[in-house]
Amino acid sequence: MKKLFLILAAVAVLPACTNPTPENYFDTAVLNTNIINDFGSDALTKMLIAQNVKYNGKLPNGPNAATKLIDGKVQYIESTVKKVKDLKETDETRNMLRTSEALFEYVLPVYKNEYKALAKMSDEGGTQEDVLSLGKEINGKYGERFDSLFEVLTAEGKKYAAAHDIKVNWGN
Repeated sequence: MKKLFLILAAVAVLPACTNPTPENYFDTAVLNTNIINDFGSDALTKMLIAQNVKYNGKLPNGPNAATKLIDGKVQYIESTVKKVKDLKETDETRNMLRTSEALFEYVLPVYKNEYKALAKMSDEGGTQEDVLSLGKEINGKYGERFDSLFEVLTAEGKKYAAAHDIKVNWGN
């Protein structure tokens, strides 16, 4: 009889494990944007340049460090897009999830193409001026739309966090 109770208890708990909590929704759709908060900024370009600064004659992060940094972001974004798409939309989460998906899908090809080329330029010894110049072009081409999507997602995230008493430091 005890075995039957344990099995029934486990079966009763399993569905709860598959239902995301408000925190899961928020973390996946909003908090995961921390990986891309430097998109369209000089900060990302300077970070790529910094990957190739030698200390004591050595590259601290090894060869192709800037490219590896961008590749890591691409992998993370691809994983996050899948997680966002896997979350069940509700009336309450629809705008947040759709905006999050749109934001990640907007930046993904830019990371795969433009930022990858920028990282490669940095890794292959491009001058700081050339890397900064190309970075500014990328920022000018994509930054405004990114900022717009990011602002909408932040507003949705704030509303959702407040409704579910999720404590967030918005950096304000």
